[in-house]
Amino acid sequence: MSARVLIVDDVPANLKLLEVRLSAEYFEVVTATSGAEAIDIAERGLCDIILLDVMMPGMDGFEAARRLKSSPATMHIPIVMVTALDQPSDRVRGLEAGADDFLTKPVNDLALITRVRSLSRLKMVIDELRMRAVTSHEIGVTTAVADMVSESGEGGKILLVEDRASSAERIHDALAGKHMVDLESNPQEALFRLAEGKYDLLLLNLDLQEFDALRLCGQVRSLERTRHLPVLLMTEPGDQARLLRGLDLGANDYIVRPIDKNELVARVRSQIKRKRYTGQLRESVQTSMELAVTDALTGLYNRRYMESHVGTLVDRSAARGKSLSVLLLDIDYFKAINDTWGHDAGDDVLRDFSDRLRTCIRGIDLACRYGGEEFVVVMPDTDIGVATMVAERIRRRVAGDLFPIQNGQRQIEVTISIGIAARSVPEDTAAMILKRADDALYRAKRDGRNRVVADAA
Repeated sequence: MSARVLIVDDVPANLKLLEVRLSAEYFEVVTATSGAEAIDIAERGLCDIILLDVMMPGMDGFEAARRLKSSPATMHIPIVMVTALDQPSDRVRGLEAGADDFLTKPVNDLALITRVRSLSRLKMVIDELRMRAVTSHEIGVTTAVADMVSESGEGGKILLVEDRASSAERIHDALAGKHMVDLESNPQEALFRLAEGKYDLLLLNLDLQEFDALRLCGQVRSLERTRHLPVLLMTEPGDQARLLRGLDLGANDYIVRPIDKNELVARVRSQIKRKRYTGQLRESVQTSMELAVTDALTGLYNRRYMESHVGTLVDRSAARGKSLSVLLLDIDYFKAINDTWGHDAGDDVLRDFSDRLRTCIRGIDLACRYGGEEFVVVMPDTDIGVATMVAERIRRRVAGDLFPIQNGQRQIEVTISIGIAARSVPEDTAAMILKRADDALYRAKRDGRNRVVADAA
């Protein structure tokens, strides 16, 4: 899907010129003639990136950017300031207000399209993460996205790849007060350090003497551990072709020499802030994914996950001609535990049982809470004889030690019954195996509980 670009300028001719250029590249274009109108459009979620003119009557571009970046609803939208101002102090002011980049009038077509494409891709990734994170928050799973707005972007860990000693020293001194900066002059060694060092930013000289810095850009984006690491390029004036190639390879931002200290500090802070923001979003999404398949009380997989996964394990077992066994476990007289000691005590028993269960099975075995006091263990590459031995070990582990309840003030006896079934014919499905295990469990409970019964099929 093509990105939607909001162009903000009070001069109709400027609006039309940028609209024609972007429309020719199949971007959808929305226009606004004031900062207030731009904020309204952004708050309604009608744009993916904003091209914001600085010099406008009333609310100028700096103020509009500040307001957009201070709102949780719009802070994630990339802003490119389009301006005739080209002094470092003007760029620093814009970066402080929240701008992600600058385009200087007259706007170069190649720079325009490259930056819009790069930032639009980033915005779409963030949108997906935000949508999942917000959904998770709404069902009570993760932190609100709005809580991420206060990130300062300071205290980062930066790897500076620079083979000029004097330049490296100046850059280090400029950033040392706010960040930890490591210097690496060997680009090949830099990749290993980035993969192991948990850095927040790569600051890379695009004009290394003995190595093509663009190759390092590509390597950083190809590795799983560094794929999301921000890359800030340092480039010489006039080296636009290589700069655009670097941006196309995935570099996030750049700064042109001679480097202004304040602009460098502002760009570094902006990149680290965004990295932490997207990192929190990814973490919240990962947490919600884990919680979606995990039973909150026991930490075992839940029934939904088991039902979606056990069929795959059975099919894989059949395809390889390997054994597969299923254990269905039930805590004996669990209702009596709840009725006698309370539901908190029942929860204590469920948690303790789950911990004991984990110690008795392998990492490849799938252990799930099936519902209430029932549990399932799926054991790949395991015949019914071995599964019976494991089940007996679990039964003894449960019955052999008392279960502490009420914060350890009391201890009670707990036993379990276990039914076992195995894949016995090629036509066996997960449902058929579970049904036989359930029948075996019924026999175990009928015959007195605290025992293991294997299906005879």
